[in-house]
Amino acid sequence: MKMHETFIKPMHPEGRKFVAIFALVTLALFMVWDVLGWIGVGLTVWCYYFFRDPARVTPERPGLIISPADGIVSLIEPVVPPAELGLPDTPLTRVSVFMSVFNCHVNRAPVAGTIKTVAYRPGKFLNASLDKASEDNERNGVVIEMADGRLLPVVQIAGLVARRIVCFVKPGAAIGRGERFGLIRFGSRLDVYLPQGVAPSVRVGQTMVAGETVIAELDQ
Repeated sequence: MKMHETFIKPMHPEGRKFVAIFALVTLALFMVWDVLGWIGVGLTVWCYYFFRDPARVTPERPGLIISPADGIVSLIEPVVPPAELGLPDTPLTRVSVFMSVFNCHVNRAPVAGTIKTVAYRPGKFLNASLDKASEDNERNGVVIEMADGRLLPVVQIAGLVARRIVCFVKPGAAIGRGERFGLIRFGSRLDVYLPQGVAPSVRVGQTMVAGETVIAELDQ
């Protein structure tokens, strides 16, 4: 890796128009007052890094469930998956990863398989670190069917600042572990529901790296 690649990460195409808007506002601020203009420069750089999309090295060992998001594990508890996913009314262990506005917000598939369900539900914009955000906030659920037939739901949840959930996949599509499947703009959370009998290998407060950190092992 070259030195400049350590600091300058590629940007996801979803961020281009936002960076352009920030840059135009910054030019206008310079016309008003230089101090405001330099504040705008800082915000434009932040916007660029918010939409950064760095390469990740996903573990290849079979049976691993990988974190779908960068951030901090905020909750681990047994919960019934959202009704719109059409899954049995049985509690599953939910691992919630909270993303701050400084985390990379590109979401990656926890496992390989086929997209069985994509279900969007509008809602509120509560702080995504709160437990009730999983029930009340805007969300988009994706259910991945693995090769052995087991299902793994992962839910994108909008946060206090986030106002737009983007999902790149559709039902019937194949996806590999660690592949990009979505993005949430400006602060949010990802919930992963582990299959029955699968215990998490992470703890609340642990830092996650999307596409790299192991959340659990299917056949442990």
